[in-house]
Amino acid sequence: MANNKLTVEDLLSFPALQLTVRAGGSGLGRSVSWAHASELADPTPWLLGAEVIMTTGLAVPRTAAGQRAYLERLDDAGVAALALSAQLHMPPLHDAFFRAAEERGFPVLEVPLAVPFIAVSQEVAASVQEDARHRLGAQLQVFGSLRWLVAEDLDTPTLLRRLERLSGYDVYLCTPQGRPLLPGVPVPDPGVLPASADAPPTVPGGFVLPVPAPGGPAGFLVAYEREGAQPAGLAVVQHIATVAALRVAMVRTERETLRREGAETLAELLQEVLDPEAARRRLARHAIEGDTVLIVVRGAMDEALLRCLQDHPHLLLTWGEDRYVLGSPELAVEIGGLSDVAAGMSRPFLPGAALRVAQREALWAVSKAVESGRPVVRYGDDSTGRWLPDDPAVLTALVEHVLGEVLRYDAAHDSQLLVSVRTWMERDRRTETAAAALHIHPNTLTYRLRRFGTLADRDLGSTGALAEVWLAIQAAGTLGLTD
Repeated sequence: MANNKLTVEDLLSFPALQLTVRAGGSGLGRSVSWAHASELADPTPWLLGAEVIMTTGLAVPRTAAGQRAYLERLDDAGVAALALSAQLHMPPLHDAFFRAAEERGFPVLEVPLAVPFIAVSQEVAASVQEDARHRLGAQLQVFGSLRWLVAEDLDTPTLLRRLERLSGYDVYLCTPQGRPLLPGVPVPDPGVLPASADAPPTVPGGFVLPVPAPGGPAGFLVAYEREGAQPAGLAVVQHIATVAALRVAMVRTERETLRREGAETLAELLQEVLDPEAARRRLARHAIEGDTVLIVVRGAMDEALLRCLQDHPHLLLTWGEDRYVLGSPELAVEIGGLSDVAAGMSRPFLPGAALRVAQREALWAVSKAVESGRPVVRYGDDSTGRWLPDDPAVLTALVEHVLGEVLRYDAAHDSQLLVSVRTWMERDRRTETAAAALHIHPNTLTYRLRRFGTLADRDLGSTGALAEVWLAIQAAGTLGLTD
């Protein structure tokens, strides 16, 4: 046996078995882990791979199509070879059966009537004893990997590389949707993932197993035999899946701890209770450095938002109906890809800076995103808003001077004079278009415009008055007075 691995070709060399090849000779190098008799039409749910299936013929269909399908099922399940008993209950074998064996390199052997199936099983069992000892040793070493997690603080890729060397498999991990499950670990081809966690574990060249987690699998582990290595078998792969599940739980706990710490830090930054140096240290712990922005998000599902942010350094805080996100400007691109989202982004600032201005900017921008239907609005994109001062006292004075009487009238009468004028101006003073957006009659809008002009003591037909009113409306939006 080469590399302590029993192959189909080795079985042919055992004189006592007297096996002959009927078809599929190109697959004689397939490894053999066991030999088992089965008269089931489909034994694959109970197989692990690398078995020699022996049958007297009761399991073999009578039709050409049925025989081909039977052989293909066995090959797809990783069976090493099919051994047919000469005579007994064997139906006539069709050419389609032998063609399939040749096409797939799937060995079809014939066992003489004088050789009982138990003799084949005993020879295989005796030959794989050394392999069994190797597998047991690998299992014990995989259990030892739990000590590595604690004593050596290995990162995930290094841990998986050690387990690959021990097990003789290349290991891949992914979520049920085919995305990365653990950082630094490659994902498998999505085509190999099973439809359910209860599917048979065997795939051609290896195994696919669920990674257990509360509430259902966290994902799947796919293990392929490494070329030139001695695979340690399904039991070892199952232990690796358990180690992966433990690592997933650890990573999730770490992320949740960081998320909670991040939310607390962002709340303190918004309340301005952290000095700049302490704020920078906190943000550095979350890998937030360089240009930073504050984004206010509305409308996105929490799960979708967390998923789009998970690979990027960020702080996330729920504040009423809004989600506040602190991180790099590139986050706006990720958030803008979510469905039904409205997000507003502040201008960039350096970590540790006070967030009072950035919060106003983000709130203003998100209100514009809601009004316009755009997924993301960046503060400063508006050619008028960029000329407004940052000082909230100056903004408040402007709003009071131009819009104070209007705001008080709207509050006392539950009217919408300010909203009506803003909508009219945003639509380039087209009365019918603005009235349609407000779902009112154009005459009603005309009345509101006159009433606004009277209260504000501004003639909306004057260019100077229009400019002043427009700037005041932008200032009110920055202060959050027009949401």
